[in-house]
Amino acid sequence: MCNFENKNNIKVNAENLSLNKIKQINCLQQKKCRDIQGLFLAEGEKIVSEIIANTPDSIEYIVSTPDYQIDTNKTFHHFVCDAATLKKCSSLKTPNKVIAVVKKMQQKNSNPSFILALDSIQDPGNMGTIMRLADWFGIEKIICSTTTVDIYNPKVIQATMGAFLRVEVDYLDLKDFFSTTKLPIYGALLEGKNVYEQPLKPHGILLMGNEGSGISKELVPFITQPITIPKKGGAESLNVSMATSILLSEFFRGEF
Repeated sequence: MCNFENKNNIKVNAENLSLNKIKQINCLQQKKCRDIQGLFLAEGEKIVSEIIANTPDSIEYIVSTPDYQIDTNKTFHHFVCDAATLKKCSSLKTPNKVIAVVKKMQQKNSNPSFILALDSIQDPGNMGTIMRLADWFGIEKIICSTTTVDIYNPKVIQATMGAFLRVEVDYLDLKDFFSTTKLPIYGALLEGKNVYEQPLKPHGILLMGNEGSGISKELVPFITQPITIPKKGGAESLNVSMATSILLSEFFRGEF
């Protein structure tokens, strides 16, 4: 047991990090382990601070180097280790001072009038960026195919910059969902209508497809309004998170 003070001069009792905790943290790098334990990892002072400020009860425990300063009056299970040990626990090339082991977010089961749908997005960076975009535009809910990357992947959590705290994400069978919804479904397709010529409002579902193959053939028939971003240059395609940002900007253009 060791004692130190944070910048609020609050004394913190912190235990040394055990081998079992190191094993658990390393295990949580894997989806199977996250699903079984209902936990995930969040790394870095900014993200951990956001979790402390917004959902402190979701924190299972914190692991940090001795110089990490907790800016809160709340009490957490806190384990300390040196920088070399923290690096062994981290998924980052250059680890920060703190890792939080966090309980998965509770689903709100909200039913908003505008939903972002993702079909087989694979890249964690794209997934995290799209969640940040949803957060930026005030989108409450994202629905994902079961083949989409896990939002609790450490790289996704890192890329969201805290957006996972505010945007609900559900994994489901998109075909089943689309067959029952009454909302219009906009799909990003190369053969779609020019997005800049459409009278768009944030009402309905915007479907974005896989980085390499686009929207699955089985989902294309459900699209009621195909749209596309016209090009003038020679680029073959747009990054999916970049395309999502352009399309969302058009949907929300008249809302500001």
